[in-house]
Amino acid sequence: MNILVLNVGSATLKFQVVATDGERIAGDQDAKLLRGQIERIGGESVITIRHADGSTRTRTASLRDMRAAVDWLVDHITSPESGTGLTARADIHAVGHRVVHGGEQFRSSVLVDDTVLQGIEDNVELAPLHNPHNLRGIEATRKALGTGVPQVAVFDTAFHHTLPEHAYIYAIPYPLYRRHRIRRYGFHGTSHRSIAYRFRKITGRERGEVRIVTLHLGNGCSACGIRDGVSIDTSMGFTPLEGLVMGTRSGDIDAALLDYIAAKEGLSLSQVEAMLNSQSGLLGISGLTNDMRDLLAEANELNDRRARLAIDIFCYRARKYIGAYLAALGGAEAIVFAGGVGENSPQIRARICEGMEWAGLHVDGTANAALVDGREGRFSTDGSSLHAWVVPTDEELLIARDTYRVVSGVPLPG
Repeated sequence: MNILVLNVGSATLKFQVVATDGERIAGDQDAKLLRGQIERIGGESVITIRHADGSTRTRTASLRDMRAAVDWLVDHITSPESGTGLTARADIHAVGHRVVHGGEQFRSSVLVDDTVLQGIEDNVELAPLHNPHNLRGIEATRKALGTGVPQVAVFDTAFHHTLPEHAYIYAIPYPLYRRHRIRRYGFHGTSHRSIAYRFRKITGRERGEVRIVTLHLGNGCSACGIRDGVSIDTSMGFTPLEGLVMGTRSGDIDAALLDYIAAKEGLSLSQVEAMLNSQSGLLGISGLTNDMRDLLAEANELNDRRARLAIDIFCYRARKYIGAYLAALGGAEAIVFAGGVGENSPQIRARICEGMEWAGLHVDGTANAALVDGREGRFSTDGSSLHAWVVPTDEELLIARDTYRVVSGVPLPG
């Protein structure tokens, strides 16, 4: 089945075309036919296409809105130039959408119908920066491909619905949860689920044999404690702002700071919240950038104090969460790194793992240095009782597989 996977933002459209049977093709190698992204939708858009042979092409096109972007994409996918082998719109059998927030209603991936669309809209107030764009992507795809092509919503929050009540309830007056569903939802669930699945495959373990801490480290960052294949705790909460230090997000802070900063700086609470989301984290501490590669260069080559401080805080917070989740899990067999930073920065991985010999983790520096550019593997020593791995996340593949299963009526993994 040929699946078009879409991840829609305010002015961006990330996409991938995957041929899959929902589990594996030729030994767990699904056919990834095309991937890329369209940026600056609403004007002269920049389109980056990565073909199956590894070649990349960048072009521009005038795309006035998301409908125009999806139309352009579908036309390209079904053209000889794309190299996908798809020649007509009918060759796109289904579409899978990343949807950020499913609230308490959506606990797994679902076939999109009018009821599901209403449910996604009902959760807009929980994800006002994401769900409206996800809805626009679904509507644009309906118009481009017709209502006969099934669409599936895969929710970022769904994986964390296994959190026990004591992990997701905030210590605030309980009626606030009952009235407004104020609770910890968690995010990056599709990524954490993908990492856990791949870890089981490469280590040959069954779901019930796995206790791991996964770290999705990119511009957005989160940690997750996984036992028996399910999430038992995660660092992001009611919004993606809670938890680890991120590129531009503060992560955990004292809640009283919001009112204090507002009073001192003459800002509204919504302005303070915007500051914590878009001007804080690595960017806020360093005053330079939210890009870890640039911060490492500044620290290593120029010995910039604030760049070093930003890196120190980032790694310390991640290590602190690892310790918390080792306690919550009752011990674990591995820490698994993923995401742009987690997959490509041996220096950050080593820094996060510093001082964890007490837990049985000993880093093999040579193995760690080799794990970049999409390579997966273990970088702890053979004698470690707590191991460290790099397992690149593949959210698009998981979305494609879920889409196949939902459309075909195959049960989703438990």
